[in-house]
Amino acid sequence: MTGHDHSPRPGERALAPDLARGIMLLFIALANVSWYLYGAPTSAASAHRADATGPDALWQSVSIVAVDGRSYPLFAFLFGYGIWQAYTRRRTAGQDEADARRSLQSRHLWLLAFGAVHAALLWQGDVLGAYGLIGLIVAGLFLRRSNRTLAVWALVLGGLLGLLSVLALVGGAAAPATGDAVSEGAVPQFAAVTPYTDSVLTRIRMWPLLTVGQGVLGLVVPVAVLTAILCARHRILESPERHRPLLSAVAVTGVTAGWLGAVPSVLVQHGVWDVPVWAPLMFNGLTGLFAAFGYVALIALLAARLSAARSRRGPVRALSALGRRSLSGYLLQSVFFAPLLCAWGLGLGGVLTQWQAVLVAVAVWLFTLVLAAVLDHAGRPGPAERLLRALVRRDRRPRGAPVAS
Repeated sequence: MTGHDHSPRPGERALAPDLARGIMLLFIALANVSWYLYGAPTSAASAHRADATGPDALWQSVSIVAVDGRSYPLFAFLFGYGIWQAYTRRRTAGQDEADARRSLQSRHLWLLAFGAVHAALLWQGDVLGAYGLIGLIVAGLFLRRSNRTLAVWALVLGGLLGLLSVLALVGGAAAPATGDAVSEGAVPQFAAVTPYTDSVLTRIRMWPLLTVGQGVLGLVVPVAVLTAILCARHRILESPERHRPLLSAVAVTGVTAGWLGAVPSVLVQHGVWDVPVWAPLMFNGLTGLFAAFGYVALIALLAARLSAARSRRGPVRALSALGRRSLSGYLLQSVFFAPLLCAWGLGLGGVLTQWQAVLVAVAVWLFTLVLAAVLDHAGRPGPAERLLRALVRRDRRPRGAPVAS
């Protein structure tokens, strides 16, 4: 632990949460872009193409180990951390406890609406609905609970996830070989659907299942959100230098466990291990949670070093600017990916290899990074953030009150 405290000064935002959100959006772009590819057999356990060789096979291994199933729990942790930050800001501003919770519930209801529109128009894998749903549950049931209660719930749900994951993996290993690790069309190729009107119906039918499944039933998101609120109550990301031993331990153990835990999925993807397709999926979700915690800890340690140097210029400022506009950055990825890659658009998803699609994902993320930096320089919020705040403010306005011009 250092002898100096580089916590944010009054009125100054903590660097670590925004920096983590900016980096997180790169992980999301890399994880999502494979789902826009179509026209070739895919693995039954992922969106990755089967029988890949060369750069595609290399990328698949890297993605399964470091990205797939690791980006959305990272997103969930930062979302949960933001819930407590928003709640404390409202309380500090003078709102009573009930009003603060109502504001959060309004925000999460609107996130559900944003997610439904996002899914209908562009991307069936939308996560805003899942986070809006878990946000409603947390704001209604957990914000007033003690740290002990939150910890017990996180441990119980995490333990259940761990038990189910191990049982699935062991059960799959004991099952007879199935030969279904690779299957034509096992992963619905949503991007191949035409015309556009039919693709809307396909996506919107998928969205409620994903919202409930990923937001609650999959257990990963609830565990990540509850853990994040506990961390936020102790201001771990605001003052990472005070928690350096803890963060260092979580970084090492989390990333190690997360990456090693992806090995079964890598073996299945490349046809080395022939087991039922469901065997490694939940286990990969469990280890993805560990990896997400490790990534957050690594970024917090980096933020502590940068804050000590007061280095918030150039790429660091751009990343934190994107982090403050993460909702806009996330939605903008779909605005580019869908028309560019889907069959109802330019159809490049049926032409590009996986490593070429990765270049597209990086390019789109870089564009959002530059745009966020430009908006930051102009002192303007992201368009999605601005709209969400306006809708929440409207909900808080007393009935009959005039609308500000």
